[in-house]
Amino acid sequence: MATSQPKVEASARKWYLVDAEGKVLGRLATRVATILRGKHKPDFAPHLDMGDHVVVVNAEKVHLTGRKLTDKMYRWHTGYIGGLREVSAEKMLRTRPERVIEWAVQGMLPKGRLGRAMVRKLKVYRGPEHPHESQKPVPLVVGSAKAS
Repeated sequence: MATSQPKVEASARKWYLVDAEGKVLGRLATRVATILRGKHKPDFAPHLDMGDHVVVVNAEKVHLTGRKLTDKMYRWHTGYIGGLREVSAEKMLRTRPERVIEWAVQGMLPKGRLGRAMVRKLKVYRGPEHPHESQKPVPLVVGSAKAS
């Protein structure tokens, strides 16, 4: 019995718009990673890039719960000897808020060539403006933070 593969067409991909204002980082990242991976579609296949494009705006207004602003550290290596860099989440949100969301989502995607192809469909912007209006992105509702 022959099995069939789902057809992946670039024209069939949708564009979603997510407003990160007041959203919890982890909950936002899991929802975005699910859309990028394509797990919301009935013809999902784990070895194919079936996902849609996601545009995230207002990245600087994302919310971290608990003491993560001071305790969470972002680490990376420059490639030079002694080049390990470390920045707190509070400073990272002030300087590069796009990177906070990108790294959170990227950690939830597959590693390797497939994951890199999926993360290319993620567009994150600091403020409310984005250059993807011509793609007509559909607003995507994501859970919000509790009022504290």
